[in-house]
Amino acid sequence: MSTSMLPLGDPELEARLLPELADVEARLARAVVGGDRLVDPPASHLAAAGGKRLRPLLTLLASELGEGANDAVRDAAVTVELTHLATLYHDDVMDSAPMRRGAPAAHEVWGNSVAILTGDLLLARASLLVASLGTEAVRVHAETYERLCLGQLHETFGPAEGQDPVEHYIQVLADKTGSLIATAARYGAVFSGADPEVAEVLTRYGEKVGVAFQLADDVIDLSADAATTGKTPGTDLREGVDTMPVLLLRERLAAGTLDERGAAVLERLGAEQLASDDALRAVVADLRHHEVVAQARELAEQWAHDAVAELEPLPASPVKDALGAFAGLLVDRLA
Repeated sequence: MSTSMLPLGDPELEARLLPELADVEARLARAVVGGDRLVDPPASHLAAAGGKRLRPLLTLLASELGEGANDAVRDAAVTVELTHLATLYHDDVMDSAPMRRGAPAAHEVWGNSVAILTGDLLLARASLLVASLGTEAVRVHAETYERLCLGQLHETFGPAEGQDPVEHYIQVLADKTGSLIATAARYGAVFSGADPEVAEVLTRYGEKVGVAFQLADDVIDLSADAATTGKTPGTDLREGVDTMPVLLLRERLAAGTLDERGAAVLERLGAEQLASDDALRAVVADLRHHEVVAQARELAEQWAHDAVAELEPLPASPVKDALGAFAGLLVDRLA
């Protein structure tokens, strides 16, 4: 488990959350195994590879606005991480991604069918766990997973005729990433006994944090190497998925303001042109130095700022400050 997400500006708060995170990690490790010697290796593959665990951390942090962590909060934290892991198995198959978290993607080791079924298995285990939290938690989880699927479908179909591609992409990010982060925050508030108004504030905050996080990832995917991110840079480009920097290039092209460097990048996008690793690395390197990357970084920072603004109704407290720091950490990764 990575502790890089923990500097929240309050040593006492961090000291309370560290053992809670360790407890959630232990529960997660138990949840991904079931005593089946054939199934347990793929099911535990991504959990064992580590990760930022930002969703469980947010659930625990949000619980500090109520009466703090309890078994329901901890189970909710495991639920959101299991759901997240399930989507990663599916995403890597769809994206043909060779690496995840510094390790071979599950489909590279066991094949597409096993990877897809493993994702389904983890979703089933998340559903079993959330069932113990009550019917409202089940409803929220189902609605969240629906949004995750809709986000992926809308990304796959692309924008409708006449729809602004940037606005379409932001909605995809809100569905694919923001919805689960929002649920992580909501669960922490609800199951710690916080006021319903606090849960609503944190839900709005979480969704915007999720968009900021994914926009930051779009930049990191171009500016960092595989050893840093644990993923192969430019995977989305190879699969024909336009992330924010590419969308901003296309926006300039439509407006007639695209420069020669940007036009050269767009000309080389596509499965055939990027079939070789050398060609992909070359396009990533050229795009990395284009000013649209700085523009995408600014968008990530703006969404993080807007997320923090959602916290305004909350009274001043170390936890509110920590939530602000949490949003900042997501985009500070760009430095």
